[in-house]
Amino acid sequence: ASVVSYFMIVVIKRRFGYDDALDAFGVHGMGGVWGALATGIFASVAVNAGGANGLIHGNPHLFLVQLKAVGVSFGYSFAATFAIAKILDMTMKIRVSEKDEHIGLDLTQHHETGYTVLE
Repeated sequence: ASVVSYFMIVVIKRRFGYDDALDAFGVHGMGGVWGALATGIFASVAVNAGGANGLIHGNPHLFLVQLKAVGVSFGYSFAATFAIAKILDMTMKIRVSEKDEHIGLDLTQHHETGYTVLE
């Protein structure tokens, strides 16, 4: 999972330029996706007798179940986040002005002087 997370942070984040200061999407999101899919690929009853074999042990159904679970999780997470963001934006505005963004949120929102472009 660390190779997938590293690739998402170093290559994909830079290529698409999305804002993820803590790299939560690259680490937890994509690492979790890989973990879920890898379960569907590598699972073995030799390791967990109460489980099921995965794709490489002759059971493509488990991989499809894991793939569906990832898709449902993405859909739910997107819809819930979108709804919460819309509700917050309607009630309190979640976007700062371009001027505040240029000056720096440390100064304009938190009244701290770290990392300002004015100094």
